[in-house]
Amino acid sequence: MGIVETIKDITATLVQVPTLLALKKGMKPRSFDEKDSFAAQVERNVENFPDRIAIIFEGKSLTWREFNERANRYANYFRTTDLEGGDTVSLFMENRIEFLAVIVALNKLGVIAALINTNLKGRPLTHCVTVTKSKKCIVGGELASALAQVKAELNLREGSDYYYVGDAATDTSPNWAQDLNEISANSAVDNPPQTGQITLGDNALYVFTSGTTGMPKAAILSNRRFLSSADLSHKAGLKCTERDRFYICLPLYHATGLVVCVGAAFSSGASMFIRRKFSASQFLKEVREHETTCLIYIGELCRYLTNTPRLPDDHINPLQRMMGNGLRPDVWMEFKERFGIERITELYAASEGNVAFANLLNKNCTIGMTTAKIALVEYDVDADEIVRDEAGYCIEVKPGQPGLLLAHINTEAVFEGYTDKEATEKKIIRRAFEDDDAWFNSGDLIKEIEAGFTLGYTHYQFVDRIGDTFRWKSENVSTNEVGEIVNGFEQVKFCNVYGVEVPRTDGRAGMAAITLNDNTQDLDVEAFSQYLVKELPPYARPVFIRLQQDIDVTGTFKMLKGDLRRQGYDLKHVVDPLYVLKPGAKIYEQLDAEFAARINDGSAGY
Repeated sequence: MGIVETIKDITATLVQVPTLLALKKGMKPRSFDEKDSFAAQVERNVENFPDRIAIIFEGKSLTWREFNERANRYANYFRTTDLEGGDTVSLFMENRIEFLAVIVALNKLGVIAALINTNLKGRPLTHCVTVTKSKKCIVGGELASALAQVKAELNLREGSDYYYVGDAATDTSPNWAQDLNEISANSAVDNPPQTGQITLGDNALYVFTSGTTGMPKAAILSNRRFLSSADLSHKAGLKCTERDRFYICLPLYHATGLVVCVGAAFSSGASMFIRRKFSASQFLKEVREHETTCLIYIGELCRYLTNTPRLPDDHINPLQRMMGNGLRPDVWMEFKERFGIERITELYAASEGNVAFANLLNKNCTIGMTTAKIALVEYDVDADEIVRDEAGYCIEVKPGQPGLLLAHINTEAVFEGYTDKEATEKKIIRRAFEDDDAWFNSGDLIKEIEAGFTLGYTHYQFVDRIGDTFRWKSENVSTNEVGEIVNGFEQVKFCNVYGVEVPRTDGRAGMAAITLNDNTQDLDVEAFSQYLVKELPPYARPVFIRLQQDIDVTGTFKMLKGDLRRQGYDLKHVVDPLYVLKPGAKIYEQLDAEFAARINDGSAGY
């Protein structure tokens, strides 16, 4: 970096000092006993900005007053039911106004909303409703058929415990559910008195994460953690006010879209333009039409946009700031320059974790810094285990080397964990450096990086996921969960699932190495394909299938994945039969050199 660039870097960094000082003052951990919630924030926005637009969605717009009144109708209706504070209600609905109105309504009453991934069906869907002990289930008309297929397995009463929210004016509720809009239409629009009694220590949401083993886990999100994360986004990440407008196309059942973006809107009074799903072709058109100034992103979204045809006026748009996670260095600068972005606040956090990083100094290609106590320790990727010294303690890596991120658990960095206590304990590393310490295991490798003038704050960069979870299509995929499903096919004897790198995509594509039963000569590809399409959501279906004679295991019968990951789907190194599930297809096909070449040059469509 030359002298001129160094001076610019120092000047640009010093500009951030007032924000850091204000954040440090305002982000001290608040008492769990303090009364506050995101529903209370919505009510404050009504007091401060009653007639400002809160939400724009599919041609409809609501002011903060109108949005709060809709939430109050739902809340005041639910007050007449058997729901009480601390109870759980499952919410299974795509992005839309009613989704937000429901979670605010439940939060007003101290009821926990369990946010279910809209891609789920079958056993995972049943599990999510059951594991949270939901007393009610609210379903959008667009997903009612998926819920109808599993309701017989749920401990809920038809006609009273199911609520239906139509997706169009002509929608009619099925006979097993009540129409929520219809039965709440005459409810009061006043704020319910319970809202003022909700505390920061009360649980607000269950956000599902795949974790590292088994079915999706319900990560606990208290009001305190929701509000602290939203404040970080509002005050230091996006630096937004009530005059800003967010472009939201991420699923709201995920913390990135809901907490980082919607939370910042609740905190600041900014308005939101909401889409059901991301559309690269409509992105700039809508950004300009609705004058959105802030974007909440995931890396895959940004990669899609950089792969669209470049136009000379791409940079002429109202977007100024963006915040999210997963923006990789090979996309960062091109995206920033092409679309004229002034500020990128890359964020690193986990739904269930006790640590967060944020690029608050607006540096390039970094997840930024953290105030949490962390350690980066040596990890044996092939053996899939932490390396410990002779005394049994973890070994910290040298600066600049990738290491497994551990975050110290203490009173200021509480690990709220999951509803499943056993799953919570599995994410805790004990006796890491002292006999009585406890650390949250992030499951991610990160490293320190040089980031110019940083006011003394160490900056970091994400490297990779490790172990039994990989990320694909913006979703965490549990290899054990997928493996259990694949093993359920009658012809499969053993199955080893892992993630493999695919050029010009974010995350890793699923791949399964399978061994057939002793009396089975050939895989019934069509039946196998139909089985996986039925049992697994699209993002969790292995993209590649490798047929092996035997599965390699360790002396303790743990399946080896290192060589399999390295070989991937490379036809030069894999002599076993290989199958691929092409984009949009439902039947696996044998992988040939022509399609493998398309995958490698990025033209296959993944």
